[in-house]
Amino acid sequence: MTALAELQALEREHVVPAYARQPAQFVRGEGARLWDAEGVEYLDFQTGLAVTSLGHSHPAVVAAIQEQAAQLVHVGNVFYSEPAIRLAQRLARCSLGGKVHFANSGTEANEAALKLARKAKPQGTIVSVHRGFHGRTYGSLSATPQESKQAPFAPLVPGFVSVAPNARAVAGAVDAATAAVILEPVQGEGGVWVLDEELLRAARAACDEHGAALIFDEVQCGLGRTGTLWAYEDAAVVPDLMTAAKALGGGLPIGALICSPRYADVFEPGDHGSTFAGGPVTCAAALAVLDVVEDPALLARVRALGARLAEGLAALPGVVAVRGRGLMLACDFADGGAPELVRRALLEQRLVVNATGPATLRLLPPLTIGEEHVDDVLQRLRALL
Repeated sequence: MTALAELQALEREHVVPAYARQPAQFVRGEGARLWDAEGVEYLDFQTGLAVTSLGHSHPAVVAAIQEQAAQLVHVGNVFYSEPAIRLAQRLARCSLGGKVHFANSGTEANEAALKLARKAKPQGTIVSVHRGFHGRTYGSLSATPQESKQAPFAPLVPGFVSVAPNARAVAGAVDAATAAVILEPVQGEGGVWVLDEELLRAARAACDEHGAALIFDEVQCGLGRTGTLWAYEDAAVVPDLMTAAKALGGGLPIGALICSPRYADVFEPGDHGSTFAGGPVTCAAALAVLDVVEDPALLARVRALGARLAEGLAALPGVVAVRGRGLMLACDFADGGAPELVRRALLEQRLVVNATGPATLRLLPPLTIGEEHVDDVLQRLRALL
């Protein structure tokens, strides 16, 4: 029995079947490369769903983790912790200028944002848009208008409204009873749809008119993924609250709710919290990540390589549409078959990618790749097609 087969047998017996796994067991990673238990090398253009955005085992992140872990791994949030406070300072200064609340994941960061908006405007409704995905905990799931994800867990949290992703629908849904509008500037799980500037501006104007909070979920599209540090910078529409996670910890679990000055002091002691949030090791890793992704040269390279990759995808056989920004891209196939293509890519071309629907292939490579990686992935995809 192979190492993978043994692991699969153990999982069937002992692990809740909540994930549809691909047939590979990765044991080592470096940059854009992964190796399985048999020593076979793969090209990773999925990065754990936009988590290892600096590539696997980035030396600066590894060094930060090792140094902090040797000093202090955990301390409760009733004490001061310098890495967390330094990270909050960095995140606020490079974005909304207010204050930061830490969580352990993107869905938890979104829960914090929704709770804060509801405290700022009690009993208010929350508006989201179709194709959005904000997480799987109850508040975040209630803001995720996908029947397949919501139906098994009904009834959900009341007071959520979902509308079409266009300016008119969003503006029409916001009124005096609205507490917040939550949007992904680039919708990731929905298929990498860039929300247009008109929609974002309409949401900003409607929130200003009715005293609601505008929340941008940048859990997947933030931290350099689109070629700017934050995706909202492309449209120059600034939210009141913003969530970040995935890439922030360089592979370790961390989320953050970043508040503008207007909302910085809504939460009071006891309103919200988490045992592990803002831990020293994860915050040390995140500080190292920011050192890399704030580099203008890296962001310029993300934009350039994203354009090169998008052009190459558009030229592949069967591709009818390419969407996205920077190194957050998707392509649609006329005849569908994206999930099967993902499986074949793994087994035949040793390429790690994923599908967001029957016809949509999503690519989320490390931001640190070079032209050779772009050309390599295009060559492997062309061989499959």
